[in-house]
Amino acid sequence: MPMADSREYPERPVVGVGGVVIENGRALLIRRGGEPLKGQWSIPGGTLETGETLEEGTRREMEEETGLRVRIVELIEVFERIFREPDDPSVRPRYHFVIMDYLCERISGEARSGGDVTEVAWVAESDLGAYDLTPTATRILKKAFAMTAGRDARSRS
Repeated sequence: MPMADSREYPERPVVGVGGVVIENGRALLIRRGGEPLKGQWSIPGGTLETGETLEEGTRREMEEETGLRVRIVELIEVFERIFREPDDPSVRPRYHFVIMDYLCERISGEARSGGDVTEVAWVAESDLGAYDLTPTATRILKKAFAMTAGRDARSRS
């Protein structure tokens, strides 16, 4: 089995973190430059490093991939992403992530692509379908839009 990096064919699931920033009714998406999901639009994020807290890892990944310094607002969802080899599902999964996605607020910075990100885009909820997101990413983004709307309504009352 190839061992391109420690994320491929892992002995144990790898912890991933992601951040959703919504401003002016639009969410920040990134286009992935590396596997898994190379070339696809997604939520910014990556893998947790040893010794980091979940929030520290989320802030680091957001700054590396998007150029934004963020504050963690709240957890959106925890989910698994498992990629098996289609020709031999009995082999250990190529990737196995347990991912925590957080709603974030921008502290500073301007959105730009960094790390293995090739492109960034601010996308309205009504336009998500044009970005060929995974069903899980779409669900999480819709939850984030609803959470943001609820927070905005509470702050006005």
